[in-house]
Amino acid sequence: MDITRKQIESVLDAKVRPSLAAHGGNVIVLSLENDVLRVRLTGKCSGCPAAHSTNEELISLEISQAFPAIKDIILVEETNPELLTMAHKILNHQL
Repeated sequence: MDITRKQIESVLDAKVRPSLAAHGGNVIVLSLENDVLRVRLTGKCSGCPAAHSTNEELISLEISQAFPAIKDIILVEETNPELLTMAHKILNHQL
């Protein structure tokens, strides 16, 4: 059975997003390839020190229970562009 993005979004909507929203965050699906799901946390959850715990204890748990065929759920992190701009200004003595 092929797992669709709509099915994944449905589980995230029902089981994951309400908890993330309570903390001012969300999760977006980046890709599902070769039974590996890549997700990114957004909002206040993006870059949070507990992001990996959130992925392991909430996202991975719910997705794995709903879709045993998904072998891995990878949390893709990136630095906030505003934070990078601020860091460059500090390093260049512009602040």
